[in-house]
Amino acid sequence: MENEANKEIAPDFEFGIYTLGDIVSDCHTGQTISPRQRLNEVIAAAKLADEAGLDVFGVGEHHRLDFVISSVPVVLAAISQVTSRIKLTSATTVLSTIDPVRVFEDFATLDLLSNGRAEIIAGRGAFVESFPLFGYELEDYHRLFSENLNLLLELNKHEIMNWDGEFRSSLKNAEIAPRPLQHKLPLWVGIGGSPESAEKAGTLGIGMAIAILNGSPEPLQHLADIYRNAGAKAGHAPEALKIAITSHGYIAQTSSQALDEYYPYYYSYRNSISPQRIQEYSVSRSEFGKFVSPDNTLAVGSPQQIIEKILYQHELFGHSRFMTQLDIGGLPYSKVAAAIELLATKVAPVVRQEIAKKTSISSR
Repeated sequence: MENEANKEIAPDFEFGIYTLGDIVSDCHTGQTISPRQRLNEVIAAAKLADEAGLDVFGVGEHHRLDFVISSVPVVLAAISQVTSRIKLTSATTVLSTIDPVRVFEDFATLDLLSNGRAEIIAGRGAFVESFPLFGYELEDYHRLFSENLNLLLELNKHEIMNWDGEFRSSLKNAEIAPRPLQHKLPLWVGIGGSPESAEKAGTLGIGMAIAILNGSPEPLQHLADIYRNAGAKAGHAPEALKIAITSHGYIAQTSSQALDEYYPYYYSYRNSISPQRIQEYSVSRSEFGKFVSPDNTLAVGSPQQIIEKILYQHELFGHSRFMTQLDIGGLPYSKVAAAIELLATKVAPVVRQEIAKKTSISSR
């Protein structure tokens, strides 16, 4: 049975944070925290987000020594035991290189442990280290994802499975256990700028999470139209077609404080995690202002600036969820915690009120 308690209190516009659990040296001290401390801070951030009233917490999958989270369901299961209401999602599950049966069973177990709060955001992933690690060929990148997504959707529908595919052994009257507490696990697809991915998500009638890490969001506005048109053509109800916008972000009391505190950690993260892109991201503090302008997706600034940015994006996409990654580049947990509090207490209530007001006016 679907978790009715969560369903009844769900807001019209959701706020969440996510983490990839990167392990980067502090750009000021040169110190690097241990993997154990990093995981403890991830759990503490989730607990604080839950207590502060945010709606979603996500953790992403990587298989590298500069990230601490490779087993997403395990981390989310730990989080489920110290939280009570916040939804728990992958951000993302690299579906091309993992068995969909294992994914479903792990997240169904998480759903039971969390009293019906599990979700899955499936994606191809920006990194490819999982392909050789688990014995897959990079040339099968797209076909693997397509097949595994289709199988995951079927697993979500049926307790007993019969299935044949190209990459996985066949299923013959296979019992898929356990079943989740929710009637079905909420499934989303994480995409970058691919129109084909947007059309596929709409046709399947599952959520679409658009990752816009920097730059203007306007060039990606068409993805929302493609998604909704494909969903309508496939016969899905408009309310079933949900869009999330995800981005990097940081919030402080003032704009200058946010920029001064976040800038060194942001570029430390960029240059540490993606060293081949150092030249692109090595800009001065004064130039950094362009990256956080009102028409840029990077959600860094005062609460009022973040409010305006989310409302501007809502005009473009009509999305129902905003998620931001706060804890990058060795940013101290104390600053992450302060940003979580501001997002929950200063940004979320105003955005929800403004969107509700606009919806009320348009429905008259």
